[in-house]
Amino acid sequence: MNKVFIEGMTCDHCVASVKEALEKIPGVSNVVVNLEEGFATYEGLASDTMVQKAIEAIGFNVKQEEEDCG
Repeated sequence: MNKVFIEGMTCDHCVASVKEALEKIPGVSNVVVNLEEGFATYEGLASDTMVQKAIEAIGFNVKQEEEDCG
């Protein structure tokens, strides 16, 4: 399972847009977008660059993985 953190999602429409964009990447499946936590998970071997470009193409930003402070 892969995880990508996304900045700028504010509503269910944003979630649907991100899910659709990631599902269009060849080989990506089982996309789940978590609005509250600001990330998406997916299965597949898509490169980080492909995922980032798909997210940025719809107006959102990819951010670095949040580090656990606990």
